[in-house]
Amino acid sequence: MDSKVIVITGGAGGLGSSCARALKEYKLVITDYAKAAVESAVNKLVDEGFNVVGFPCDITNKESVQSLKEFSISQGAFKGLVHTAGVSGTGGDPKNIFTIDLVATDMLINSFYDVAKENAVVILFASMMGHTVPPNPAYDHALRNPQAEGAYTAIAPFIDGSADTMYNFAKRGVILLCKDNAMRFGKNGARIVSVSPGVILTPMAKKALEEHPETMEQMLALTPIKRNGLPEEVADLVKFLISNNAGFITGTDIIIDGGVTTQLLK
Repeated sequence: MDSKVIVITGGAGGLGSSCARALKEYKLVITDYAKAAVESAVNKLVDEGFNVVGFPCDITNKESVQSLKEFSISQGAFKGLVHTAGVSGTGGDPKNIFTIDLVATDMLINSFYDVAKENAVVILFASMMGHTVPPNPAYDHALRNPQAEGAYTAIAPFIDGSADTMYNFAKRGVILLCKDNAMRFGKNGARIVSVSPGVILTPMAKKALEEHPETMEQMLALTPIKRNGLPEEVADLVKFLISNNAGFITGTDIIIDGGVTTQLLK
């Protein structure tokens, strides 16, 4: 039994809970925004025999993120951070999406950097939609520095008030943060990777299927594998990336989308 600690943000959600179940060999720290959701997720995993504890955290607050890190390292040697937490663009506020999906990611990277030592791994969750935003120095600098003053206002003209478009931009930013931090983490002996899921049948995606069936059917028609993905498939990828078998993989984004990006970017 490996007693090393893995922190899972969004651990009460569909992808977070699937990742937790794939990482049973580790000591898990489950975190999410709502205390009740964390407790429920932890209780289920404890009943299934997992070595797991919970810690509610507001990932958009530096002090809360710092407390999460300190709690996590008190549980044992840090092995990894699996950052699944985030919000979709549907019906959202662009500023909130920017803050939750990108600023919080940068905070977590910077907070956990100093404990990510030899063989530790940080896995960020981006999205296939991040690949639909083309490179452009007019906004890429802000995406790479989301905590800098004026970052949001630099990006705002390019999204035309659309929360969905901001989601795409934020996820491009996650991909860029991964690349930009590769050497920094490598000097510590650690790795950082991003994962870009396509349509994965989480509760959120199932809701989208009900609310936007035509759009989801069009996406499915463009998917070479001819089906949507399963949370367990993403979790299996995360398990591999956490392992030392992936020890030569860092600073890159891995798309797990059934091939749909190859059709969207033609």
